Amino acid sequence: MSAVLCLSAQDSVHVVRFGYLNYQQALQSMPQYALVKKKMADLRNQYEAEMQRVTDEFNRKYEEFLEGQHEFPKTILQKRQTELQELMTRNVTFKEEGRKQLADAEREALAPLKIHLSETVARIARERGLALVVNTASDACPYINPELGEDLNELVTASLAK
Repeated sequence: MSAVLCLSAQDSVHVVRFGYLNYQQALQSMPQYALVKKKMADLRNQYEAEMQRVTDEFNRKYEEFLEGQHEFPKTILQKRQTELQELMTRNVTFKEEGRKQLADAEREALAPLKIHLSETVARIARERGLALVVNTASDACPYINPELGEDLNELVTASLAK
């Protein structure tokens, strides 16, 4: 059933048809989505492994510092403290940059899928004569009367699967 919304403006009636779908579910239904998620998980694992390596290195150097701190001359003690501080700063910077690079990589990897999804939604909306399509993901639209709106979820998912 298609949606009809009547608007009255100076004795004329305009019929506006609309559809709705869960954009996130449609995106996740795409075959390429699983590949992107796998690629991102692999990349995330690489970053986590490197972070673990640098954390282990820091911990080892810190333990060495603690063991020898009472025996070190003052200048060596200060040098080791400075080295530990620099290592900690580099590790924090790496972690922050890693998060940003992962987010950028995911955004870049998902961009072609989102473009394809948007083009598919637009094509189906045009074919069905719809004025707009409402995204029901993230509780953006908590209720739509199914008798008044056209559910595009199956149409879009089937089109994306081709």
